[in-house]
Amino acid sequence: MTRRRLAVAIITVVAVIGVFVVRLVDIQVVRADELNANSMDRRAVAQTTYAARGDIVDKDGNVLAGSVMRYDITVSPKTIPATFTRVDDEGVETEVTLEEAAAEVARITGQKKAEVLAAFTDNPESDFEYVIQEVPTETMREIRELGIPGIYPRQRPARIYPGGSVGGNLVGFVGTDGPQNGLERTEDSCIASEDGSSTYERGADGIRLPGSTVTTQEAVDGGTLHTTIDYDLQWTVQQTIAEQALAIGAESASASVVEVATGEIRALADWPSVDPNNVDGTPVTNLGSLAFTTPYEPGSTFKPMTAAMLIDKGVADPMTQVSVPAVWFSPEGNRIADAAPHADLQLTLTGVIEQSSNVGISQLATRVSNSDRYDYMRAFGIGSKTEVDFQGESAGLLSETWDDQTKYNVSFGQGVSVTGAQMASIYQTLGNGGVRKPLTLVTGCELPDGTMTDEPSTEETRVVSEAAADTSVAMMESVANTGGLAAQLQIPGYRVAAKSGTAEVAAGGVYTSDRVVSVAGLAPAEDPKYAVIVTFVKPSTIRTSAAAAPTFQKIMTQVLKTYRVTPSSTPAPSMPTTW
Repeated sequence: MTRRRLAVAIITVVAVIGVFVVRLVDIQVVRADELNANSMDRRAVAQTTYAARGDIVDKDGNVLAGSVMRYDITVSPKTIPATFTRVDDEGVETEVTLEEAAAEVARITGQKKAEVLAAFTDNPESDFEYVIQEVPTETMREIRELGIPGIYPRQRPARIYPGGSVGGNLVGFVGTDGPQNGLERTEDSCIASEDGSSTYERGADGIRLPGSTVTTQEAVDGGTLHTTIDYDLQWTVQQTIAEQALAIGAESASASVVEVATGEIRALADWPSVDPNNVDGTPVTNLGSLAFTTPYEPGSTFKPMTAAMLIDKGVADPMTQVSVPAVWFSPEGNRIADAAPHADLQLTLTGVIEQSSNVGISQLATRVSNSDRYDYMRAFGIGSKTEVDFQGESAGLLSETWDDQTKYNVSFGQGVSVTGAQMASIYQTLGNGGVRKPLTLVTGCELPDGTMTDEPSTEETRVVSEAAADTSVAMMESVANTGGLAAQLQIPGYRVAAKSGTAEVAAGGVYTSDRVVSVAGLAPAEDPKYAVIVTFVKPSTIRTSAAAAPTFQKIMTQVLKTYRVTPSSTPAPSMPTTW
């Protein structure tokens, strides 16, 4: 009997062991791959590791565009319980329902309770749903302190623009589809980041297992884009042109400040301008930079450049004499008129610049051939995009052949169109002794390892002789000293060289009563450090360059003060304006 029982027991044990062996072989050998995959599907969770987009900074490292950490609040509907127990600091337990939890989250995020509850319950088999995206750290912490099982915050860098609209016309913005405008788009190769990926494991309750995270691809932050912009000066220039544009009822306005010796843009403002933090609040036409994208006929601010050509060619000097009627008919029979009626004047070239005579500059300009003047203009940068190559930048309009009217008109800024950026480059060249430096907005891309790339070209071009450029600047001093706008252009302690311009606006092939008014200039005139250009489009009250002169004076004064430019120590030259 005992032997029989022992045999039965042995057979039973062997049978049980056999069952376990068969089951073990099935699990570990036959179905190993399938079960491992299913296990990992339940335990391993893949997630994106977000990298930060690089900063855009001004010349001193102040952030114009940057990234801050935001959080996506996510939920696992599969693991979130219908009710859970919350224990307060005093050990008191409270049962919390899913609806109550949804209401708590909604109060923090500002959502409707139904919206949050839908994220919790609409897809009960889902392991991942968004409750809300890109909330600040404070909001994330408040939600985390609720202790709701199945809710997880995920880090996500977000784009911010600390200065709002300061430099917004240049910086651009990032939208839901990526970089949309300005430097954000054109310099994306520098500041773009590369997201990484990782996985972590969780337990049966859906909670992440500590120490289980495995990185599968490292996240790579974007580089830092260094610009030439001076943050504080940019703000001042923007405010100054906005105030005057509103006062005179202008349609738009632009102003630029360029360092003469380097060609670097210290400020370039447009009005109206986009606030990258509120793109929807800006009309589509004002999302970029008018100074780069919108050409216009410059008018009389062109005349110093024409004078420089004449002097460089040796066919005129500041004392060259010309008889100037109010209206003049060219040898070809074309009519040229000054802006206002006047008696016949006996002007020197200096007087032509001071009086801004279209007739006088037209009579002298043709001493240089059309082809040579065209070549000069090309060398000054007219008809080509600037080296900045800004998004949507216009090359303006410069025809290679001129008819009998245009060959006179181009000498005083009609029949040719330029951008504000091109005008800034012209005056940089005149102030720099006739040497044109590449107009520069970006000085380079600093990679995360500290390497600097994409540094701009410093190749310079001599356009006119030093004597021709310096003489043209000296003649412009007469505008600030004895011209009609002298009282609004002078800056105590400094010699200023300036030129005003009032250009007619063409529409439908004819000139209208609308105007573009400008003042362009340099200071200190004896050794120019900065070029400033101010332009207002279609003012409705003051339709002459008198509308731009006070703004030019305010901006140039601020520039000289900001950079502590040494005051002038020598008097302006005395150049006769009549004979």
